[in-house]
Amino acid sequence: MNPAIENYEFLSSITTQMRVAATHGHWDQLVELEKKCSRHVEIMKNQDIGISPDENTRLRKVQLIRQILADDAEIRNQTEPWMAQLQRIMHSTGQEIRLQQSYSSEY
Repeated sequence: MNPAIENYEFLSSITTQMRVAATHGHWDQLVELEKKCSRHVEIMKNQDIGISPDENTRLRKVQLIRQILADDAEIRNQTEPWMAQLQRIMHSTGQEIRLQQSYSSEY
């Protein structure tokens, strides 16, 4: 098999695992997979330069990239509400701390 396609298939398998982790709320696993994904993308950056793939390879690469992008979109759909909730909690906690500090300094 073509090494470039193997790279994209491996990347696609990682993003699929990330999508599943996000869907099930396994945030720690998602973070670890994201690190793995980033490392693999860095490796791939230099390997794909100057290669003119044949038509079958190009079509398979396009298919894999579309799958990777679809996984990424679903991961964002899953994580954005969680991140918004986390921001609200952090904001609320910050207000609570400021209130406690305000009242404790008055006494």
